[in-house]
Amino acid sequence: MGHGGNVVDELMADHREVEEMFARMQAMTGGGQQLRDLVDEVTIELVRHSVAEEQYLYPAVREHIEGGDRLADKELEDHSRVEKILKQLEKMSTDDAQMGPMLQQLMDEVAAHVQDEETNLFPGLRRACTPDQLDDLGDKVRRAKAMAPTRPHPAAPSTPMASKVLAPGAGLVDRARDFVTGRGKSS
Repeated sequence: MGHGGNVVDELMADHREVEEMFARMQAMTGGGQQLRDLVDEVTIELVRHSVAEEQYLYPAVREHIEGGDRLADKELEDHSRVEKILKQLEKMSTDDAQMGPMLQQLMDEVAAHVQDEETNLFPGLRRACTPDQLDDLGDKVRRAKAMAPTRPHPAAPSTPMASKVLAPGAGLVDRARDFVTGRGKSS
């Protein structure tokens, strides 16, 4: 969850972590509790990552990169699609016939989003920001991930200010629910 380094290094480490979880998911032969635990683990990581990007990365993209509004808006649309899939997966039994196709849709959406960020957004941010700015953003992203919700909230506003105000409270409630249920502790 917190890897260290500047914002690009931090977020790319998250990307690799999620890709590794997806590879474990694809290698699974059955479903059941093992699959539910892995889906929960992926959900926790993706929600935290998305909240941190919405609070700090995309405002920096808007501020520092030419055409940043367009880039940030596209990434927010990606997040919205992923969060809706995560919400559906949260409610779905692992033996549901739609689980496999829904997981594949999630993996495809996330892979396209990662490719876009790493090809377009991150290089532009590296060119536009100083190393100190990138390090500061990395610190902010790590703090945001530590306080972020762990469950999808697709109806929540994705503006940076609303997210900064609402995410810590939602995160506290989500982490309390996770503690009581043991969610996210099996890996």
